[in-house]
Parts: sequence; structure tokens; C-alpha cells
Amino acid sequence: MKEALSLYELNQLVHEVIETTLDKEYWVEAEISEVREVRGHCYMELIQKDIFNNTPVARASAKCWKNTWIQLRPNFEHITGQIIHSGMKVLLKVFANFHEAYGFSWIVTDIDPTYTLGDMAFRRQEIINRLKEEGVYDLQKSLTIPVFAQRIAVISNEHAAGYGDFMNQLHNNEYNLVFYPTLFSAIMQGEKVEQSVIAALNQIYEQVEKYDLVVIIRGGGASADLSGFDTLSLAENVANFPLPIITGIGHERDESILDLVSNTRVKTPTAAASFLINHLLNVYNQIEDYQMSIAKIIERRMFIERMRLERLSDKLPVIFSVYKTRQESRFDSIMNMLKYAAIKRLTKEEHNIEVIERSIPPAINRILINRQHLINLFEQKVEAANPDKLLKRGFSITTHKGKVVKDSSMLKHGDEIETRVNKGVIKSTVSKI
Repeated sequence: MKEALSLYELNQLVHEVIETTLDKEYWVEAEISEVREVRGHCYMELIQKDIFNNTPVARASAKCWKNTWIQLRPNFEHITGQIIHSGMKVLLKVFANFHEAYGFSWIVTDIDPTYTLGDMAFRRQEIINRLKEEGVYDLQKSLTIPVFAQRIAVISNEHAAGYGDFMNQLHNNEYNLVFYPTLFSAIMQGEKVEQSVIAALNQIYEQVEKYDLVVIIRGGGASADLSGFDTLSLAENVANFPLPIITGIGHERDESILDLVSNTRVKTPTAAASFLINHLLNVYNQIEDYQMSIAKIIERRMFIERMRLERLSDKLPVIFSVYKTRQESRFDSIMNMLKYAAIKRLTKEEHNIEVIERSIPPAINRILINRQHLINLFEQKVEAANPDKLLKRGFSITTHKGKVVKDSSMLKHGDEIETRVNKGVIKSTVSKI
């Protein structure tokens, strides 16, 4: 049978080799791929990526024990303004540790925040340069906050203390100014900030005509947890948004990239509320100033017009007297003209009547002569048609039962007829027709 070691014995040998050969502390550059706290200890997964394709070329686990972590963490967050999170590059001081039961890991004894700060500054500047190259860095600054900015789309966590402070100050302002805020709830700390805030912006964009501006506020979380507001994607979304965006994410010491590209940056949610109140108050004061100016202009105008009216009132009797005289003179002139025209017309009509009177008798005589001539003609015609004269000339008139016979077809055999001649009447009976 071959001689073999137990796994524990083998791990003991590894333990002894590591302790004897790696007995120093080392400063190591790495990127954090995962980080978590368990019972006060900090557990990290470290990686190194290929500079050409971002493929991990090295991996390792690291631990920072509680008694060390409680000292390193506050100092790191104070200097960098951020908590340690995935994707962050760090410079760690470590020593090798191998445990027979838990395997190998690096034990962290120190963290250099200036290294991370430099990397953050480099990455921030890269994002800023990218935004400037795209021409969107100053887009928000070109937007004007509406005069009556009252319809507010608020992106925040509904349970955050900062959101409550914002709403309280906005609704309970001492000037009784009215606002209409609508909350679009989002995650405001941690790794999901970017996606959550972008999703809220997309919801607002779908009904963008309902709002005057957007407020992004944060409060109640860790003051150093601001990494989610320093991303290219979120900055691009904010820079290109069609409404002015005000940020109040509680970052006292430094500005995030989100602050840089927004229309207006204030420090806290309450400062955002104060900004909106003061903006509307200025508008209200301007309106009051305009009202006073208009009132003064109207008052001055009324005074001037009153003075003009008084001067006109003084001149009115004189003007009326002159006008009356002129109208009376004009009236007399018109009356004389009418009188002259009437006399002239009457004279003309009288002359016409005389002419007509003189022309009537001759006209009547001519009519009477014409009528007499016509009567004579009629008498001659009547006389020429007298039956007695016709009978004297040899004509006769035959009648049957009192009717003149003009056609033989009127008679039949045996009819009695009378024939009147100049002297006498001949009676006869029709025998043959």
C-alpha cells in the first residue's frame, strides 16, 4: 500500500510553506468584483482584467477582519466620498493566509484611499470628456426653468427621510405657494441606482407634457454611497432629458457627474424645495411689482385724462357758443336756399301750367274734329248698308221663318218662304230644290 497524507496534513504543509515563504505584507492593485459585510467583517472577491478585452486573468479572495475594518472603512469613505463597491479599483495591503479548513485568502490590513480617489477621478474625467465629445454636457444648462414651475416630477425613495423633508418644506412653505409634486419611486443607493433612476426618467418621459421640471433627491442613506450617480449612462439620460432637472442628492463635499450635467445642483432635498419656493416667490413678487407698476401707470394716466377733461370742460361753453352760432348761420343759409329754390320751382311750375292751359283748347278741338270725321264715315257706311236702298237697286231678301236664306240647303220641299222686294212681299212654296 502506498503511503499517503491526509487532506488536513497536506493543507498543514501548504500552511507552513506559505507562512515561511510569504511572511511579508504586500501592496496589491486589484478590482473588486464582489464585496459584502458579514457580522462586521468585510469579504471581497478580487480580479484583474486583461487590458485589451476585459477578460479576468487573475482572481483571489480577500478578508478584512472586523477590528481592522471598523478603522479602514470610515477613513476610506471620508476621503473618497464613496463606499467600497463592485467595479471599484483599490490598492490593498495584504498578507497571505492559508487555513486548513477554509483554504487560501489574502488578509487586508490597510487600504490606500488616494489610489482609489485617483482612479475615480480618472474615470470621472473620462465620462466628462465623453459627454463633451457627444455634445450633451451642457444641454441641461440651456433649458430654462418655467416661470410657473409647480408641476414637479420627483425621483426619490418614498421612505427616505430626505423625500419627507422635501415634501414637508414644499407643502408647508410660509408663503402658501402651491405645488403639485408626483413621486416616481427609485432606488437611491447601491448598485441599482443607475437602472432605477433611468427607469423613473423613462416613466416621466412618457407623460412629459404633465410636468414643468424634474427633481432628483436623496436622503437618509449613507452619505458616501454616491457611486451610482457617477455613471455614463445615467449622465447621458439626464443630459438629454427635455425638462430641466434639479439635483439634491446630499453630497456636501463634492459634485457627482449627475450634478455636473443637471440644470441646477443644490446640496440637499430641503435645499431643492427652497429653490423651488424661492423661484415661484420671485415670480409672485415680480407679478406684484408689475401690478403696482400697472396701477401707477393707470393712476397717472387717469390723472392726466382728468386734467384734460377739466380743460375741455372749461372750453366747452365757448366751443358750444361758437358751434351754435355757426350752426344757426348755416341753418339760416339753408333756409334761404330752400326758400329761393321753392319760389323758383313754383314759378317754373306756374309757367308750365299756363303753357298746358293754353294748349288744351286746340287739342280738344283737334280731337273733336277727328271724332266728328270718324262719325261721318261710320254714318256713310251704315247708310250704304241700309236694306231699303239695296231693294230699290233691284236686290231682294228671302226669309224662311223670319231668318234670311243664304243657302238653299236651309230649305226643303214644301217650305214656305217670303221674298221682299222694293215694293211688296212675295210668298211662295218650295217645290223643287
